[in-house]
Amino acid sequence: MTRLDPETLHPDFERILSDRPMQLQFLYRDVRRFVIEACPTANEILYHTHALSSVYSVSGQLKHAYCHIPIYREHLNLGFNSGTSLSDPGNLLEGTGSKIRHVPIREPSDLSNPALADLIREAVQKAQALLGSPAKLSGSVISKIKT
Repeated sequence: MTRLDPETLHPDFERILSDRPMQLQFLYRDVRRFVIEACPTANEILYHTHALSSVYSVSGQLKHAYCHIPIYREHLNLGFNSGTSLSDPGNLLEGTGSKIRHVPIREPSDLSNPALADLIREAVQKAQALLGSPAKLSGSVISKIKT
C-alpha cells in the first residue's frame, strides 16, 4: 500500500497556503503530519472554497472521509466528518451541525492531547467500517483546486 508523505505538500495547495500567516502555515503542517501519522495510507483530497482544506479519506471519496483540516485566514480546525457519532470522552468536539464537529487547534501542543489521537483512531475505524472492503486507492493526493 502506498503511504502519504507527511512532509510534501501539493504545489497548488502550498502556493495558496503561502498567503496565510507563517505561524498558521507551520501549525497546518504539524496538524497534517499528526493526521497522516494516524493513518498513513489515507488519501488526501484538496479543496479551495471558503477555506483552504485538506480532507482525509480511506477511499479517496468524500463519503469515506474521516477528518479534514480547514484553514481560514487566521485560524484552522481539525474537523471530523462524522463527529456526532464519535464517543469524545475528552469533550474536545465543538459545533452544532447535524454530522460534522471540530476541534480548534491553536498551537502545536494541542496535538499532544491523547484524547485527540483517540478521536482520529475512532474516526478512521468508522470510515473503514463504512467502506466495508479493502480500499482500492491508498496514499494518493487528489487535488480539486482550480488553478
